[in-house]
Order: sequence, then C-alpha cells, then structure tokens
Amino acid sequence: MEELQSLHRARYGTPAAEVIRLAGAGGDRQYYRMRSDAGCCIGTVGDSERDCRAFIGLDRVFHNHGVPVPEIYGVSDDMRCYIQQDLGDRSLFSCLGSDEWRGLAEDSLKALVKLQTVPESEWGRFAGYKPYSRRQVMWDLNYFKYEYLKPARIDFDEDKLEDDMERLAGYLSGPTSGPQGFMMRDFQSRNVMIHDGKPWLIDFQGGRRGPVTYDAISLLWQAKAGLKPETREELMELYAFEYERATGTPARQILDAVRPLAFFRTLQVLGAYGFRGLVQKRAHFIESIPAALDNLGDLMNLPVLDRCPELARVCREAIAHSPVPARHDGLLIKVYSFSYKRGYPEDYTGNGGGFMFDCRGMHNPGRYAEYKSLTGRDKPVIDFLESRGEVQKFVADAEAIVSPSVECYLRRGFSDLQIGFGCTGGQHRSVYCAEAVAHAIKRKYPQAQVMLIHRERGIEETL
Repeated sequence: MEELQSLHRARYGTPAAEVIRLAGAGGDRQYYRMRSDAGCCIGTVGDSERDCRAFIGLDRVFHNHGVPVPEIYGVSDDMRCYIQQDLGDRSLFSCLGSDEWRGLAEDSLKALVKLQTVPESEWGRFAGYKPYSRRQVMWDLNYFKYEYLKPARIDFDEDKLEDDMERLAGYLSGPTSGPQGFMMRDFQSRNVMIHDGKPWLIDFQGGRRGPVTYDAISLLWQAKAGLKPETREELMELYAFEYERATGTPARQILDAVRPLAFFRTLQVLGAYGFRGLVQKRAHFIESIPAALDNLGDLMNLPVLDRCPELARVCREAIAHSPVPARHDGLLIKVYSFSYKRGYPEDYTGNGGGFMFDCRGMHNPGRYAEYKSLTGRDKPVIDFLESRGEVQKFVADAEAIVSPSVECYLRRGFSDLQIGFGCTGGQHRSVYCAEAVAHAIKRKYPQAQVMLIHRERGIEETL
C-alpha cells in the first residue's frame, strides 16, 4: 500500500484519501480503487513479476496504437505495483440481456481486431509467454484432465487419453488453427469494461502469438453468456470479415477454424472451472460448469474426434454426469450418508456445505458378521439400531437442529442446503440416519425438494 500511495502522490500530488479493495477474479492480483480530490485510479499489486511486466509493456504498446486499453499512470521500481486508469465497474458481462449488448459486443470484436493486428515487432518482446504451439495445447488438455476430470471423478484410461490428446494437439497446432497474431487467450466478457459507452480491453498479460480465432471464440462461447447459436454465428462472421478488412486474410480461414478451437477452448475453461470451482470452491466458477458442459455437448460431432475415441468417451461421460446440480426452482435439500474415511461430501453449489452429523458414537452393527453385508436400509440393521434406543434420540436431535434452517431457507428463498451423516464405513448407522431425517424433512416441508444420497452405496433418489 505504501508503494501504491507513493505512485498516487506522484500522479496527483497527494495520497489517496479513500482506498477500497475490489473483488478479484481468477488470479491472485489485488485491485484497489484509490480516490482523492485530485483524481481516481486503480491500484494493482501483482502476484507475478513476469505478468506485471508483460501487462505494463503490452499496455503501453497497444495504447500508443489507439487500442482501447487503460492508461498506465505510474509503476513501482520493481514493477510489482502500478496505478492505471479507472474504467469503472461495468463490464460487457453485466450488459448481457440488455438492448445495448449486441452493439457493444460488435464494438468489442472490432477492438479485438485492432489489438490483434498491432505489429508483432512492437509487442513481441513484451509477451511473457512462448508462442502457442503443440506444447501449450498439451498443457491446457492436461489442465482439463487433472483439474476437471479428476475432481469430477470421471474415470479414464491414462495411456489412451494421453494418446488422443497428443493427436488433437498435433491437429490444433497445425494450419487448421487459422491465421496467427496476438492471442489474448482470455478474451471474455468479464475482461471487457464498458467506459464512456465504449468497450475497453483488460487482462491481456498472458497473451502470446497464436491463432487469433481463439479470442473471438473465448467471448462467444463463454459459458454463462448463454448465446444462441445463430447469434454466435452472426458475430463470428462479423469478426472474420473485420479481420479480413484489416489484414487481407480471407474470412474463410477464420471460420474454418472455429469449431475445433471452440472444442479446445471449452476443455480449457472446464479445467479452469474445475480448479477454481471444484477445488478452490469459488462460486461463480462452479456455477459456470453446467453451461460449459452444454457447450461441449454441442461440439461433439467434430470429425477429428473419430481419431480420439477415449477423449470423446470421457467428454460424453462428463456431459452425462455433471458434478454440479442442474438449476432448480425452490429449495433443494441434499441429505447424504458417507464414510469419514473418504471425507465429507463435496459441495458444488458455492454455498459452502451445511450440517454434518457424526454417527460414530453409536454402537456399530458392522462389527457383527451377520450385518456386514447389509446396510442401514435393511430391516435386521434397523431393528439392531432401534433396539438399543440411542438412534431415535440422535435422529430427533438432528431433525430439531436442522428444522429452523430449513424454515429460514424456505422463507428467504434460498436454493440449496446440504445435510450429511457420517460413520466409519458409510453403510449402517449413517445410512439409517440419513434415511430417517430425509423422510422426516420431506413430510414436514413438502414444498422443499429432498434428495437422498448414500455416497458409498452409489444410491441417489429424490423423495
């Protein structure tokens, strides 16, 4: 903060009287709105010296060419802190559904062409990453494999999938990827700010030489944008002909590369959503997964996938088994049984889970041979637990603890609540308790949706 205040003082002659930390996005950079009577700017503290140097250098080049990017006002000696023009809080994403979105999207694609056609001789030395190649494609495909497929528990054959990914990487790094230029790599509507009625481009520090079509795809196939296919097609054609006018490159070269690159981009963003959402539990990444899987489903008819059978199979498996619940109306209550040996049930709603009850304090039927093959749904186990008298009080107490929250969630219009019952093996005590409480909640609150999930038994049912 001392560095940022020093930069503010150098620019405006006074330190900022008000400093407000702004919400971050995918990375770990810290942003602050800094205000004084003399002016307002955005202070940035970078998480990577290389990315800071790249952003500052690229920004200055693009700004000199009239590309709508924020002006850099001051930079610290180590280049880890800088202040820049404040473009406000309104992004192209926030305009989705408005009457002005279409015109702003068209202007954004035109601004993208202007950025992409700045001569490489001027921006090349500031790009902090090597040009797009087979290696970069493999990095992103492995990102999908390890950060989405693994957390989503999609099984795959490691050798076969690696062979398929190498085939796809060879295809995507060849001439089929279309014309090359500056590739922002994350040109999506949250990275387009609307200031003075015009789009401004940000977050291009990861840019490199690569297929320019990828950037337009990043915008038009953004999962949560939910664009209709005809809208995507119209805007992609606008972009292709704008690029043709600027460079002389036939628009057909752009358009022929769209679907293979859109498939690749969708795998890459699923990797990001897996890491930021399923692993780090950031809500807006979790919420984007179903729409990204819908996009993937629309791209599965690519001819190149005939040569990648294991990749095609795991993609279809991912589409069929989303880890994130489908959108629903009203309150959905998920009641789990689980084994503590495998950890708590995952929460992919972005709400951070709910109630967890430990059933291991009760006598365990699993210690007796006659019950080992049975579960808490079977009458002999039910009779065993109820004959001791302890499970009835446990269930009643759990229901009493949960009920006020159910009533509150229904009253306030909340969408999700999670309840879990754990025991040693997730087979006897926890199954009994989950069954009892789930049915009690459904009887007491029929307006709620109640889903019963016995995780270790592989059983899911809606009551």
